Amino acid sequence: MARAAFTLHIKRDKVAEYAEAHRRVWPEMREALRQAGFRNYSIFLDDSTAFGYFEADDPEAALEAMGRTEVNARWQDTMAELLEQRVEDDGPGLLRQVFLLE
Repeated sequence: MARAAFTLHIKRDKVAEYAEAHRRVWPEMREALRQAGFRNYSIFLDDSTAFGYFEADDPEAALEAMGRTEVNARWQDTMAELLEQRVEDDGPGLLRQVFLLE
């Protein structure tokens, strides 16, 4: 299993709306994430920056699988109104890991 992380920049006046949307993620979106191989997926907020973390056997393959789903396209269209820059359907750019304490 591999770990993956990313950041997104939320429009400052849309942070509360972004957090609320993630409190009520559509059931079909949750299922699509599971089917694509996402596990232990979390999103944290720091002011208007979102930090996402997930685990998958192959994070890039999981993102690509999500990019092929209709529900993800609808979700990204909805989130685009809240973000500084729309996330591509195949996911955000992943961060490079530089430290791990096991």
